[in-house]
Amino acid sequence: MSKAVLRCEIIGNPAQFEALTPHWWKLWEQSSSATPFQSPAWLVPWWHAFAPGELATVAVWHGDDLVGLAPLYLEHGMSGSKLLPVGISLSDYLDVLAVQDVQAAVVAAIAEAILSVEWSQWILSDLPQNSVGLAIAHPDLKIDAPVNHAACPVLAIAGDETLAGCVPARRRRQLRRARRAASKRGRIAFSSPRSDHQNFLNQLIRLHDARWAGHGGGVLANAAVKQFHRLSLPLLDAHGLVRCWLFAIDGTTVGAYYGFHHRGRAYAYLGGFDPAYAEESPGAILIGHAIAESIREGAREFDFLRGQEAYKYGWGAGDRWTMRKLWTRS
Repeated sequence: MSKAVLRCEIIGNPAQFEALTPHWWKLWEQSSSATPFQSPAWLVPWWHAFAPGELATVAVWHGDDLVGLAPLYLEHGMSGSKLLPVGISLSDYLDVLAVQDVQAAVVAAIAEAILSVEWSQWILSDLPQNSVGLAIAHPDLKIDAPVNHAACPVLAIAGDETLAGCVPARRRRQLRRARRAASKRGRIAFSSPRSDHQNFLNQLIRLHDARWAGHGGGVLANAAVKQFHRLSLPLLDAHGLVRCWLFAIDGTTVGAYYGFHHRGRAYAYLGGFDPAYAEESPGAILIGHAIAESIREGAREFDFLRGQEAYKYGWGAGDRWTMRKLWTRS
C-alpha cells in the first residue's frame, strides 16, 4: 500500500463522526499505540457531552478501510483558532490512530490534509512516548520540540494475588491492617456490577462527591462529565474494557473503583470512598483488589494514570511521562 492510494477527508459533522464507529473499532484494534481513551466508545460520547468547538477530524481511507484517524476539533479564540484533540482534559492518553503497516504514509497524509483547515496552532497533549502523533511532520509546519506533559505513575506487576512480587512490603502490611479493620466493622464484600452500569455510576458519583466534599468538588461534580460517563461506560463495557468494583462493609457500599484493562495493562481511572470509613482505607483496599485481579488476568502493568499523588508511589509505581507537541504554520 502506498501513499498514492490513500484518500483523506475532513469530518466536521457530528453525525459523520459517529458514523465512523464500526470502521473506527477495526482501526483501533490494529493501532499499536491504542488505549481505551482512543476508542470510539470514549471519544464519541465525549463529543456528545462537551462539543467545545468545531469538529475537524481527519479520516484516512484505503478503499473502504479506515487506516488512519486524527480526532481533532477547532477552538476559536481572539488570538486565532487552535486545533486540539477530541477527548482533551478527561483523557489520560491521546493519539492519532494508524494501521501499523502504513503508519508513515498515514502520518504524511494527515499532515497534508490538516493544512486545508484554518488554524494558527495545533496542539497534541497527553501523547504516549510511543505515539503516532509524535511522528507528524511537514515542510509547511513549524514544529516545537516535544516536551514532557504529565507524569503517569506505572507499576510493573508480577507474582500472584498476594502482591508480594510487585508491591512493597510496607504497603502490603498496611493493606492487611486495613482489611482487618474493615472486617471488625462487619462482613466485607466486593462486587462487580457490570450488568447495572447506572447503579455503579450512581454509587461512584455519590462516593466521589463525598470524598471531595469541602475540597472544591471532584471531577464528577460537573454535570457534563456525569453525562459523558453515563454514555461511555456501557459502550466500553460492551467491548470488554471496563473493570469496576464496589466495596461494602456490613452491607453498606463504602468504596467504588472504575478502571480499564486492555492489552496487558490495567488502568486505574477513578474512585471514591465514604469519608466515614477513612480509617478502614476502602480506597486502598479497592486498589489492592484491582491489582490482584489484573495479575489474575495476566496484566504486566498497572497504570495509575495522570497525577503525582503520593499514594501511587507507595504502591511502588514509577513515573512514565506523556508528551506535548505543538505545530504552527511555517
